[in-house]
Amino acid sequence: MKLNIFKKIIPAAALVCSLGFTACVNDLHVENINPQQNPNYSEEALLNKIYSSFVLTGQQGPSGKGDIQDVDEGFSDYYRNVWELQEFTTDEASWVWIGDPGIPELLHNTYDANNSCSAGLYYRLFFTITLCNYYLDQFPANGSEENTKRRAEVRFVRAFTYYQVMDLYGNATFTEHVVAEAGERYTRQQYFDFIEKELKAIENELGAAGTMTYGRVDKVAAQLLLARLYLNAEVYTGTAKWGEAKEYAQKVIDNGYYHLHTTGATNPATGEKYTAYQMLFLADNDTNGAQYEDIFPILHDGVNTQSYGGMHYLVLSSYAKPAESDMEKCMPSGTTAAWGKCMRVRGKLIDNFFGEETVLPEEPASQEEITKIAGDDRALFYTGKAFTTGKGYTRYITDETDATHGYACAKFRNVRSDGGTTSIVDQFVDTDLPLMRIAEAYLTYAEAETRINGSTADAASKINELRKRAHAATQNSYTLADLRTEWSKEFWCEGRRRMDLVRFNSYGGQSSYTWEYMGGAAAGSQFQAFHNIFAIPLNDLTNNPNLEQNPGY
Repeated sequence: MKLNIFKKIIPAAALVCSLGFTACVNDLHVENINPQQNPNYSEEALLNKIYSSFVLTGQQGPSGKGDIQDVDEGFSDYYRNVWELQEFTTDEASWVWIGDPGIPELLHNTYDANNSCSAGLYYRLFFTITLCNYYLDQFPANGSEENTKRRAEVRFVRAFTYYQVMDLYGNATFTEHVVAEAGERYTRQQYFDFIEKELKAIENELGAAGTMTYGRVDKVAAQLLLARLYLNAEVYTGTAKWGEAKEYAQKVIDNGYYHLHTTGATNPATGEKYTAYQMLFLADNDTNGAQYEDIFPILHDGVNTQSYGGMHYLVLSSYAKPAESDMEKCMPSGTTAAWGKCMRVRGKLIDNFFGEETVLPEEPASQEEITKIAGDDRALFYTGKAFTTGKGYTRYITDETDATHGYACAKFRNVRSDGGTTSIVDQFVDTDLPLMRIAEAYLTYAEAETRINGSTADAASKINELRKRAHAATQNSYTLADLRTEWSKEFWCEGRRRMDLVRFNSYGGQSSYTWEYMGGAAAGSQFQAFHNIFAIPLNDLTNNPNLEQNPGY
């Protein structure tokens, strides 16, 4: 079991802080942190509730007393919703249970203002924003060092969450306080300006790199979010800021504490070998060295942070059941509750790693065998075989309801590299979620440099650092098309792909870059550019007359 103090006090915070939201933002009004209790709550508990809102969904795990009313709590997790909108809509991931509400529209890029997955995320984001506003209202600046740091952390979380709103919805409600009046409408430009201003204001108020408790953000998180903001500035505002993206990415790289994790391990209990890249996504990634790469980790504990989202969702949905294949034997998940490989990867992602001609094993193969064929440690897939067919999984998905179509993801696991036991051997995992890690700064720098100066040795050196870590062949130069692939290879299924495809003009409104079932066609087809952002949920349009629906919806 993980013994980190910050992680252990999250459940207490969850019990203290309940907002009882309905399934609409409804001008973000709350009367009390818990209307059923005396409002003598703990500042520390509220701060931890803000952090825990990224993984927990209610006041008791994994379900019951949900934060957001009239929404299925299992589908209201922050990261699960972000992940579905950023991954199911792209060339990386698909879902077998296409009868689940909202999922087919994401898989086929036909989502509208009634999409339940998008609405669930919208309300979750504003739930977290309201928690932040409430904290900042209740605990004003008093000049003390601890107060200054805590307020800066909360302002970072609010800026990060508003970034998600800007990226996914374009225009929406904005408020810095908990008030009864309907929030004003903010455009993408206004969100951009606010986020930039906030992050620069708190950059030096946050703790220095390496001085904060693991799980709490420091100034490097603000610098990395600024780098991301500037990298996508042309999409958000129409004005490119490649120079600023490069500048802040370099600040992150030079931070002096966080660094790429480059050391693998051998499990002393099983003999399984783990590459440095694999170590980032194992159950002891808070202690195995990977913690020095994770700038903003979301803490998970199988006992104390139970939900049907976050890393629990990624591990369980990736794995076939033991009765269905030998996946569990070849690449143990560390759980006993696999969901039957309901999430699988698309063939386009496999092509990025192996090319279209490489034939992959149909018989069960170890992870080491698969990555050797790819020549890249990041190719963490299971290719076969399915007991129902007696053959390997298919590379391409031609039947969306058949779990044997599409290779399995073996990236996220609940096993410890040191051979130790996890806190619980069930459906809840100890693996922390690397929401922001330093590898992003390397690709941000490389892309910004390439967009400014073309394919340079300077850009190639940053990409090659990641490829060396993955034991992949290096190159002297990389085109923008190469960079589009490199973003996928490094961060596949980490919940950001849509954002990157939009920036590369490889998402809505084009047909030169396609994947299976893009636009609803098995071979892939163009869908309209207005789907590059999601619709404002109808309930919020009704409750807030200041808002306007995004064009096309």
